[in-house]
Amino acid sequence: MQKRQLGDSNLEVSAIGLGCMSMSSGYGPPADKQEMISVIRTAVDRGVTLFDTAQVYGPFTNEELVGEALSPVRDQVVIATKFGFDLETGQSRGLDSRPETIKESVERSLERLRVDTIDLLYQHRVDPDVPIEDVAGAVKELIQEGKVKHFGLSEAGAQTIRRAHAVQPVTAVQSEYSLWWREPETKLFPTLEELGIGFVPFSPLGKGFLTGKIDENTTFESSDFRNSIPRFDAEARKTNRAFVEVLSRVAERKNATAAQIALAWLLAQKPWIVPIPGTTKPARLDENSAAANVELTPEDLDGIETGAAQITPLGARYPESAERMVDR
Repeated sequence: MQKRQLGDSNLEVSAIGLGCMSMSSGYGPPADKQEMISVIRTAVDRGVTLFDTAQVYGPFTNEELVGEALSPVRDQVVIATKFGFDLETGQSRGLDSRPETIKESVERSLERLRVDTIDLLYQHRVDPDVPIEDVAGAVKELIQEGKVKHFGLSEAGAQTIRRAHAVQPVTAVQSEYSLWWREPETKLFPTLEELGIGFVPFSPLGKGFLTGKIDENTTFESSDFRNSIPRFDAEARKTNRAFVEVLSRVAERKNATAAQIALAWLLAQKPWIVPIPGTTKPARLDENSAAANVELTPEDLDGIETGAAQITPLGARYPESAERMVDR
């Protein structure tokens, strides 16, 4: 697998990483642990080096899964995790990025991940009650202590990123980005480019929608969070299939899948973008990893842009309660 550098940092990772959330939460019941350990280790065999988890996934169980799966190959991989929620009871009760909470949560993450150092530590969501300078300062101290290597932010706005970066350089920003959600292009990219910060898109396949396997008749498990997302209402899914059609036309010419074209399109946008598609299936892992080898010509990219420009996506990407925690 090709490698990429996250911004101006010295953090080099595979061009496509692996988001591990869906193995433990979000998309229905947790998958079988031993099967997921096998998927993660297969990803390493395929050249994937960036693995993304968080305390809130599970909660806690995803960090434990990732830690167990990667412990035999610790020196070959980059592990990213996140803090920022109050998880004392095992249930998220809101945001908490107080410095003392950050430091305590990192100690627990180190234990669950079976590591001495966290390679990339993100603030999961910006806490309006804690100045971002205090958050960055706490992470800076953890870096000085050798417990963390790199600082990241998730779903933060441009001004927050600037303020944090002034205290402790930000290596990467993680936010949703795909052909059907392109706000980062105008709201984040100019700032990231100026400051030399890498970008790690989550949901690069539109929470599975851009694979083409979902339509208005698809039903989800009761615990699947897509049931609460306006963009996954039946009418919205019917309208938004137009994005899949744009990708599928290119995929047919390239002897690829719609998912591979969606990922290759992301990689073509900036050299410092590293998407982290998630999966629980070995076949999908192979499909996603192979997308790094799909080369899109200028004509291919123009065709995608032209097609996408004619589509107005229907439905918000988050329910209102979740959207309030974004882009502070």
